[in-house]
Amino acid sequence: MSGLGKLRVAVIGAGAAGLCAARHLLSRPDTFAPPVVYELTKNIGGTWVYEERVGSYDNGLPIHSSMYRDLRTNIPKEVMSFPDFPFAKHLPSFVHHTEVRKYLEQYCDHFRLWDHIQFGTSVASVTPVDVKGAWNGLAWNVTSNDGINHSKSTTERFDAVMVCNGHFYDPYIPAIPGLEKFKGMLMHSHDYRSAEPLAGKSVVLLGAGLSGLDICMELSNVDAKVILSHGQRPLTCPLPSGVQQAPPVTSVLDDGTLEFKNGERAKPEVFLFCTGYNFTFPFLDKKVGVNVQDHHVWPLYKFLIPPAYPSLFIVGICRAICPFPHFHMQTKFILSVLDGSFRLPSREDMEKDVELDIAARRARGIATRHILKLDSEQWAYNDELAHLGGFEPLPRYWSNLYESNKVFRARDMLNYKTYNYTVLDNMEWKVHDLHGQHLQKPLAVKKQI
Repeated sequence: MSGLGKLRVAVIGAGAAGLCAARHLLSRPDTFAPPVVYELTKNIGGTWVYEERVGSYDNGLPIHSSMYRDLRTNIPKEVMSFPDFPFAKHLPSFVHHTEVRKYLEQYCDHFRLWDHIQFGTSVASVTPVDVKGAWNGLAWNVTSNDGINHSKSTTERFDAVMVCNGHFYDPYIPAIPGLEKFKGMLMHSHDYRSAEPLAGKSVVLLGAGLSGLDICMELSNVDAKVILSHGQRPLTCPLPSGVQQAPPVTSVLDDGTLEFKNGERAKPEVFLFCTGYNFTFPFLDKKVGVNVQDHHVWPLYKFLIPPAYPSLFIVGICRAICPFPHFHMQTKFILSVLDGSFRLPSREDMEKDVELDIAARRARGIATRHILKLDSEQWAYNDELAHLGGFEPLPRYWSNLYESNKVFRARDMLNYKTYNYTVLDNMEWKVHDLHGQHLQKPLAVKKQI
């Protein structure tokens, strides 16, 4: 650390990733000064804070939460938790979102994070400054606004910045020719809160990701007639009643009719987009050179570090991951970079690493918009971070249980959240259905370990 004092780290956002960052920085008082966590809202928990209203708050700020009233997790709590802080034993494996928020508040209590969070504070700019003798010759000015109407502006200097601002709040609406001609109700899942307002209506729901499938089931329960429109292979598991599948919507005709890729048509009362979100880092100085295009953020070494500014870290942008353990592994790796236990390669070598990684993914037929979608590759990624940073990898059962849940979900979308999991030891776990019947583990997953 070249004789420097303790490193000061700014953390942007007090959702799960930001809280994880603060917890680990505080656990290392030898190396790090207490972090400053900037949080736009009055709460911790980010996307896990349910807000019944949609649109904007009274003060004009947009409502960030995309949480809906009846959401339960689609990942069992046994592998959803931070590895060093399990969920309460008495809870079922698939918990309601209010329990996740409670869990994050308990995490804050346990690790004494509250005093380090500046609530009601928006980050206006994050700017690199050349400073001789600083970490990598670089420091950061973070300008924030707080008070009523965010009128009071403050600039502080930090050695490093961890960007944990989440990515579930700026809705992505695909460019569908003629969309402005649709005459019914157009909405994005960001503004979906409950099924009752859509009871009995005809709905085309675009997107069969996890929230799309979830909302599709909720709508079925209130007798909506749902066409699930998506570009994946048709789902083969039993679907909720009143739900049929269709290929993607390709255009909206002059009279407001939707046309699907196969030429079929529908004229629903509601067109509901479950099409995900845009990445947005409005506070980042342009010269940092972090590009966002087509759902990809680059160049980032190990999906975290812009090679030209290696004391800036963009946490948690990977998709189709098990989020809390993922944040845990990324944060531990970031600390190993900052404390010098992992020496970063040169800027050129990091840039080359990023290029080769993207080229390898493209060669496997992965489209740009899916480069950040790790899915089953997240386990090798987590292990690589642990190996480079010299810290504990996740217990072995973690990936196996997570991947098995995916198999159960694909087979039995309607009932998989009634299953309950028990972890037996570092390697082994078991699962029971609603009636306490022991279930067989999926064979395909067994072979992975």
